[in-house]
Amino acid sequence: MRVLIVGKGGREHVLAWKAKQSKLVTEVFIAPGNIGMKDIGTLVEIREEKIFELAEFAQKNSIDLTIVGPESVLALGIVDEFEKRGLKIFGPTKEAAKIESSKDFAKKLMKKYGVPTGSYQTFDNLLEALKYLDTQTIPIVIKEDGLKAGKGVTVAFSKEEAIEALEIAFDIPNNKVVIEEYLDGFEFSIIALANGETVVPLEIAQDHKRAYDNDLGPNTGGMGVYSPVDKIDEIIVNETVEKILKPMLAGMKQDGIPFKGFLFGGVMLTDSGVKTIEFNARFGDPEAEGILPRLKTDFIQVILDVLENKKTKLEWDERYTVAVVMASKNYPKSSTIGSKIEIPKNLESMVFHMGTRVENDELQTNGGRVLSIVSYGTTLEEAKSKAYNDINRIKCKEMFFRNDIGSKMCYNNKNK
Repeated sequence: MRVLIVGKGGREHVLAWKAKQSKLVTEVFIAPGNIGMKDIGTLVEIREEKIFELAEFAQKNSIDLTIVGPESVLALGIVDEFEKRGLKIFGPTKEAAKIESSKDFAKKLMKKYGVPTGSYQTFDNLLEALKYLDTQTIPIVIKEDGLKAGKGVTVAFSKEEAIEALEIAFDIPNNKVVIEEYLDGFEFSIIALANGETVVPLEIAQDHKRAYDNDLGPNTGGMGVYSPVDKIDEIIVNETVEKILKPMLAGMKQDGIPFKGFLFGGVMLTDSGVKTIEFNARFGDPEAEGILPRLKTDFIQVILDVLENKKTKLEWDERYTVAVVMASKNYPKSSTIGSKIEIPKNLESMVFHMGTRVENDELQTNGGRVLSIVSYGTTLEEAKSKAYNDINRIKCKEMFFRNDIGSKMCYNNKNK
C-alpha cells in the first residue's frame, strides 16, 4: 500500500512513523511534512490546505489510503473532495468535523442525544453574554466557537477574568462564544477510531494544556502527555464509551452526518460520573506521541478494519510513555523562528518534530511547539526520568518546557 499523511506537526510525524511500521505499507508520503520526517517517507511540497492539489496528487500517485492530521484541513472539506474522486481517506467530512470547528454545534448535538456535558449558552454579542454572566457562578468557562488550535478557551476563576475573555472574543468580527458550566474533577483524553457507529477506543492519556508547571499560565495546544492513566480504569473507560462516544456517533449517524476518523473526547471524571468537556475531530497532539508508540497492533490494518466495520482487537505495550513538548520561548503568545537547535545523536528518547526547519544545514525552530520528546518506562517515574534526562541534553536558547509532565494528577483548581 501507498499511504499519504496530511500535515506537518508532531502528530503527523508519529502517524507517518507508525504507518511505516505496517507490514501492509510499501511507501509513505507526507504533505507537507517537516524536516524531521525525511527518513520516514517522501515529503511532498503541497501545503495541507491545498486540498484539490492533494487530491490530484493522490490520484496521480495511486495512493491507497490517506490519513488526515490537522483539524483545519478537515474543516475545509478535504474528505469530501477525496471521496468525490473515489479516494480512500480516514477522517470526517466537513459537516461531521463541525463537532470541533463549532463548539455550539457540538453542544447542541450533545444536548439532543443526551451526552453528559456541562450546561451552556451561546452568544453572538457582548451585551447579552455579559447579562448571562451576571446570573452564573464562578468559576466559569468561556469558549470561542470556532477552531482555535487548542486555544481560545478561558477557565475564568474570577468575574473580571471572564469579562476580559468575553471582550477579547467579541473584538473579533462575527465571533460567537459559548459560556459553559465549569466541570470539576479529573480530566483525561480518550481517542477512538470510528466509522458510523463502529468505535474502537485507544488507550487513555492525560494532556497538560497550560503553559507552565503546576497548571499555571495560558491554555496551549498541549505541553505534554502521559499514557496509560492509572486512575482511569476499565470501568471508567467503558462508561465513557457507552455514555459519551457511542451516543454521539449514533446521534450523528441519525442526523445524516456519520462520523469517520479519529474521534477525540476530552472528558472530566466528576463526582457524578464522566462528562464531556469537548469533542475533537482528529487525533490529539501531543496525545498521538504518547499513545501510538504503545500500540503493538498494525496501525494501518486497524484503520482498514474500521473502514470496513470489521471487528479488531488491539494489543498494547504495557510500558508507560511520557511525551514532553519543547516550545518556543513566548508560546502561546508568539513563536520563535530561526533559533538553532542541537540534538545529540545518542538520545534514549524518541524525538518527534512539531515545528522545525533546516537553514544553511542548521536545525532551527519554526513554530510555537517545536519538539516532542517521548520515552518509555516500566514505571511512570522511569519514563519521566528518561525524557527529562534527554531534554536537558538538547540545546536551544529559545525553547522552554514544563518540568512536571506525568506529575499532574489533580492540581488544586485555585492554582489554575
